[in-house]
Amino acid sequence: MKFARFEAASKVSFGIVENDAITAIQGTPFGTYRKTKKTLPLSSVRLLAPCEPSKIICLGLNYADHARETGQALPDSPLIFMKPSTAVQDPEGPIVFPRMSKRVDYEAELAVVIGKPASRVPECHWREFVLGYTCFNDVTARDLQSKDGQWTRSKGFDTFAPLGPWITDEVSPDDLAIETRVNGVVKQKSRTSQLVFPPAFLVSFISQIMTLLPGDVIATGTPAGISGMSIGDTVEVEIEGIGILRNTVVAPRPCCPNCLY
Repeated sequence: MKFARFEAASKVSFGIVENDAITAIQGTPFGTYRKTKKTLPLSSVRLLAPCEPSKIICLGLNYADHARETGQALPDSPLIFMKPSTAVQDPEGPIVFPRMSKRVDYEAELAVVIGKPASRVPECHWREFVLGYTCFNDVTARDLQSKDGQWTRSKGFDTFAPLGPWITDEVSPDDLAIETRVNGVVKQKSRTSQLVFPPAFLVSFISQIMTLLPGDVIATGTPAGISGMSIGDTVEVEIEGIGILRNTVVAPRPCCPNCLY
């Protein structure tokens, strides 16, 4: 199924996407639910981020070609970091280019969405804890990443974690085409079979460190081809069998006439 979170008539609901329509459900896909009789055209609703994670666990250098382009060695174990939940942005929502940065990059990633509490999960049972998969853009202030030497500021700005358009359990994550386009021009093109540490290993590994909660997101890393975006650019992350995540880069609104940030 394809589970989406949407707004219609000022009400936020979960629903099941079939073809070009969405049927609202009572409850959530992270627990018990049932279909209602309310079906709407997708074009008539506003799609929201399909989950509200308590945390977003991201992977650095999880494609060999991306490690090469950054001049770094592949890690011996998964290189994990976190984005705050406040960085989440909706499909079609704007990516705000922060005043602190001079270079903001896209990073297309396959995201694993956790379906139930997961702690110390054996790798052979990892699928039991996964609701499905979605598209993710690990937006990064690249100049701040280099300057800080750690990644919290560069990865954690509001709107720097677009995800969507929905969560699907209809694909296997092992060998999906993944592509980034900026203003229609292909910038990244790879397959998830090139991941250094695949989803099965990541769910087990991360759950040995921290309990994963329903709706939490594991962003599995980006392939080669990163580069900067400009205000006005539209970036699309497309993953085979899932869909297209589309966001436009916008200028920030100052909080006061003399705001520097």
